Amino acid sequence: MFGDVKYVCMGGTPQRMKSFAEYMLGQLGYLLPTGTCLLDISARSHRYAMYKVGPVLSISHGMGIPSAGILLHEVIKLMYHAGVKDPIFFRIGTCGGIGLPPGTVVVTEEAVDGRVRPYLDTIILGKVVSRKSKLDLGLAKNLVATGLENDQFQTVLGKTISTDDFYEGQGRLDGAICEYKESDKMAYLQEVASKGVTNMEMEALVFAALTHLAGIRSAVVCVTLLDRLKGDQVTTPKEELTAWQTRPMETVGRFIMSELSVAEKDASMPAIRKLARVSSNLFSQSQSCFEDA
Repeated sequence: MFGDVKYVCMGGTPQRMKSFAEYMLGQLGYLLPTGTCLLDISARSHRYAMYKVGPVLSISHGMGIPSAGILLHEVIKLMYHAGVKDPIFFRIGTCGGIGLPPGTVVVTEEAVDGRVRPYLDTIILGKVVSRKSKLDLGLAKNLVATGLENDQFQTVLGKTISTDDFYEGQGRLDGAICEYKESDKMAYLQEVASKGVTNMEMEALVFAALTHLAGIRSAVVCVTLLDRLKGDQVTTPKEELTAWQTRPMETVGRFIMSELSVAEKDASMPAIRKLARVSSNLFSQSQSCFEDA
């Protein structure tokens, strides 16, 4: 079932990864019978959502380093036991920008912790183990290069801070507990910006560290929802935010489509589509199920 997977795409929420699977369904030109939906393969686990669209696996990893780390262990094992050779892993998501306009797509060149160290610290058997968080820089540059002149957004390379907490870990002032001043927050954000940090989220560090340790090429692509130098609250209307969240999907989708050959697309084509091509026009027009994002 998973032996033909070439690309593993992860993101925080089940709905986002369902939307990405639907997007790739259209990009690959696959049709489903009218009235049917993509199947959440892991629905009965009640933990993650998983969709397979030809050579693309689309999975939700939940929120934060612990949740994403658990999924990475399980998916890396899945790829090994399925006999998949050289898969490419992507994380697509949202983030807070630092000195970038909202709606900008950031492709991470280096994932760092809150001290701007490119290491993931994990306590293993009572000892702190530091693991290098390294992404494929060539892959990152190729993703930036997929940007088109008529895009309504910028696509840039930058360093990404991953934190263990959404509020204090990211220097927000609007959490239940805050023991620092706005001047402290601004000094920190300006300091990390001077070191090349362009955005802040909660999963890139573990994603980079575990894929690097497993010898898997990987990249992180996120869209900024706000500029943290200008505030902590997202004020953009929901409709616009929803549109922005498709931008990392488009970036990764363009890269995948530029790499896949016609033969590879056909080899992973769903059996029902192959049948329709040969002997039936019943499925020539198809509809998939979408949920409100």
